[in-house]
Amino acid sequence: MELYNEKVIEHYSNPRNVGKIENASGVGEVGNPICGDIMKMYLKIENNMIVDVKFKTFGCGAAIASSSVSTEMVKGKTIEEALTLTNKDVIKELGGLPPVKLHCSVLAEEAIKEAIADYYRKEGKLSEEEILKKCGLTNQEKCSHCADVKEE
Repeated sequence: MELYNEKVIEHYSNPRNVGKIENASGVGEVGNPICGDIMKMYLKIENNMIVDVKFKTFGCGAAIASSSVSTEMVKGKTIEEALTLTNKDVIKELGGLPPVKLHCSVLAEEAIKEAIADYYRKEGKLSEEEILKKCGLTNQEKCSHCADVKEE
């Protein structure tokens, strides 16, 4: 059985940015039906900057740690910078995850991208196709590629 490293345990034990933002600029919710993890991200965006981010996650320690660290990684960034965040960045920032928990990093990436997509929808300036393309999302079932995630 692989154990979590100290940084994962720290983010699980003392998660950052937990909660909900009332009247959020964008909200993204994703889940993995196989493991039961559900993440909800709330973004407050002003002048193209993510000025606040909060999350609520129902899931394992790796899901909570991935949510926590990803919020720290996008807070204070532009929308464009936040959209470059990948699950591999989350894994690296956490110092690694056990192979069976790599899908948690994918959920964190997707939750942020879904929240940004929601922001764009609320703005009403882009078509759905443009939003999906800009955010790197598809209409496919969430997390369908989790099984293919590998740590580098």
